[in-house]
Amino acid sequence: MKRFCLSIAIFCTGSVFFLHNAAAQKLPIVKETKFRKDTFNIIKYGAIADGITLNTDAINKAIDACNKKGGGVVLVPGGLWLTGPVVLKSNVNFHIVRDAVLQFTSDFNQYALVETNWEGLPAFRNQSPISATNATNIAITGTGIVDGNGDFWRMVKKEKLTETQWRIKLASGGLLSEDKKTWFPSEKSFKGNKVKNAGVITAGVTRKEVEEYKDFLRPNLVVLTKCKTVLLEGVTFQNSAAWNLHPLMCEDLTVRDVYAKNPWYAQNGDGIDIESCKNFIVENSTFDVGDDGICIKSGRDVEGRKRAMPTENGVIRNCIVYHAHGGFVIGSEMSGGARNLYVSNCSFIGTDIGLRFKTARGRGGVVEKIYVDNIRMKDILGEAILFDMYYTAKDPVPLADEKREPPVVEFKAVDETTPVFKDFYVKNIVCNGSEKAIFIRGIPEMHIKNINLENMVMQASKGIDIQEATGVNIKNVNLILKETNPVAYVLNSENIVLDKIKYNDGAELLLQVQGNRSGAVKLLNTGTGKAKKKLEASFGADESKVEIK
Repeated sequence: MKRFCLSIAIFCTGSVFFLHNAAAQKLPIVKETKFRKDTFNIIKYGAIADGITLNTDAINKAIDACNKKGGGVVLVPGGLWLTGPVVLKSNVNFHIVRDAVLQFTSDFNQYALVETNWEGLPAFRNQSPISATNATNIAITGTGIVDGNGDFWRMVKKEKLTETQWRIKLASGGLLSEDKKTWFPSEKSFKGNKVKNAGVITAGVTRKEVEEYKDFLRPNLVVLTKCKTVLLEGVTFQNSAAWNLHPLMCEDLTVRDVYAKNPWYAQNGDGIDIESCKNFIVENSTFDVGDDGICIKSGRDVEGRKRAMPTENGVIRNCIVYHAHGGFVIGSEMSGGARNLYVSNCSFIGTDIGLRFKTARGRGGVVEKIYVDNIRMKDILGEAILFDMYYTAKDPVPLADEKREPPVVEFKAVDETTPVFKDFYVKNIVCNGSEKAIFIRGIPEMHIKNINLENMVMQASKGIDIQEATGVNIKNVNLILKETNPVAYVLNSENIVLDKIKYNDGAELLLQVQGNRSGAVKLLNTGTGKAKKKLEASFGADESKVEIK
């Protein structure tokens, strides 16, 4: 088995080197932005920091002037600046100082209905508060705040608020769903919730028709499309209506020292979604959001496969994720594929899932060559490490009294819609508290393949769960569990190696193997004497295909 080490990294002149079996592997250089020193203060273009004046024209005039004169810095000085959508242009560094708040208006009429992309599909949406398309050498820097006013846009589920918060939400206006469990900010938002695939551009869908439920089509806070050489640094991006940061089909992207912040109940309130991008670094940043924290995407279903732009050659390091559905996530819209991603030295505190890799039938796409090293996790509500090819677009942790049935197992034909997960290398993980340590679930016709997990200390309620997988190697893992019946479970999987597994004294059952398609399961260098029962094979599994030594 090949081993991958991220423990030592050398960074010089924008190049990144990782040691792999003592041989240096070089990632492509991520080009850095460079700007002229000329400064364009938005005040000189008529901006007024009174929290009342709408400064959309003044800010965009400053950006236009900067662009036309060859670039430089557009300065947002201290103050509360109310504005509508801002459009960045090439060679502009949009700089927001520490005591500045760029507050986007709650007047939905200021946001035009535009053709863009939503969850990997071409769609009509409201114009993003900050956007750029086909721009080169752009940046948003400083230490100020960008606020998307998302509370005015978002629908909210009653179960996600306290009783006091729910009363306040109702008193603000809006409408309730028929079952009185979801609040909507306006009639148009309420109407959009009833439209299947609302806003998605398909044959017969007209702009006039979509205008009738425009408020439902919440914009992502920052959308950068087909841009090259991009820097996001130092700024707090908060309260987004939908996703917070969305680089789409960009190249040479640097995200450094940013803080992405949303309420935990913010539906679709992701921190950063890097979609179909090439050559990027996300470092020293903090995410505390309502959906996935750091997420990799590449388009959805046939549209993603048609785009055929994998997210590739990326480094994520030294980041902290607090509340989020997942700390580091790939999917589920990964139909264009993802590869050559390197994640190291991150902390996930209180996320629903730690490392979350998700897809579903119909997506297609290949996710491969993913390297993860040195991750700390604490108080994970669900799985610390999850691979799941049965993603159902629901919150990863069920709400109170919500019951979920396991998927029906059936074989389907392998074609371009069949997703592929393979070649993952994950090592040096410490998790202090999760519902399950490791969960790997493929689909019968396309097993998850070549998953390598090594050097872990996992405190969890449940241990290892492997279903429909081939070539899983788990080595040197210390499991401190609340439930030990079993410590490790294998269903319809083959070529499974569990090596040097430590577990609780007096465990009820060490290894349970089920399914007539399970085979070549090995339990090596593991003390079996501490368990009351070391092996149970059932539902078609053959004990002779399990090796314990």
